[in-house]
Amino acid sequence: MQLAWKVEKGSKVRLKDYDPGFLDPNTDRALAAAELEQLSVELGELQQLLAAAQHHSLLIALQGMDTSGKDGTIRHVMAQVNPLGCEVRSFKGPSSREQIHDFLWRIHRVVPGRGMISIFNRSHYEDVLVVRVHNLVPEKVWRRRYAAINDFEHLLAENDMLILKFYLHISYEEQEQRLLARQEEKTKAWKLSSADWAERKYWRDYQQAYEDALSKCSTAEAPWYIVPANRKWYRNLLVARTLVSTLRPYKKEWQADLVKRGAQELARIEKLQQAGENPVEAKPLLRS
Repeated sequence: MQLAWKVEKGSKVRLKDYDPGFLDPNTDRALAAAELEQLSVELGELQQLLAAAQHHSLLIALQGMDTSGKDGTIRHVMAQVNPLGCEVRSFKGPSSREQIHDFLWRIHRVVPGRGMISIFNRSHYEDVLVVRVHNLVPEKVWRRRYAAINDFEHLLAENDMLILKFYLHISYEEQEQRLLARQEEKTKAWKLSSADWAERKYWRDYQQAYEDALSKCSTAEAPWYIVPANRKWYRNLLVARTLVSTLRPYKKEWQADLVKRGAQELARIEKLQQAGENPVEAKPLLRS
């Protein structure tokens, strides 16, 4: 089964080696739609176990050039996920309060606790991408950040966070077509931004910045995945496949713990019932 392309630790990424228009010849749009529906349901079930067991948390980072489909990926892949157990965070330019702290301060404040899923629509990697491309800080500063990011993600992983990072890979030509399409579709005019066109001037600079981020910051515990994203439906399928295949190995562990907990709670209830007590009334009331 074709998943997103995993960047192995220590490898040197050249984005020209990855075809953004790649398509598995055994997959077509109709088959993909049916499979995505099944995967979305399974992802919802896995999230329920994740939330109940509270052994792990899940952090999903989405990065990509403008129009690569970060919003669309969230909308389609996470369709069956319970909103109570999932948060979406978007990181733009730092506020004045955030600027007086280290660059990871605003990120660490909102990472998911055990049982929760957080999706970063853009992430801490902006501090080695846009910051680098637009010379917002000296080179010696942003170059130090790769190591800081790896240490940060290692800390999160050591505290039972599952981390998946997706680079949505589109071509220069596909981006142009999507920007032009937005201009033609009047009902989506609110998506238009002159900044999107202006940023295209820096395409090569961004590609180089992404190549370094993918190469330097993909680890076994926090891997990067490159997703061919010229076809939106195929992009969604690969992200869903990769998420579900990563979570499946934890299913038995989560279920076993929940069965054990259920048996322990049932034993307590039966003990109270045998003593002639109402198990509901026996619980102490919480007072504010």
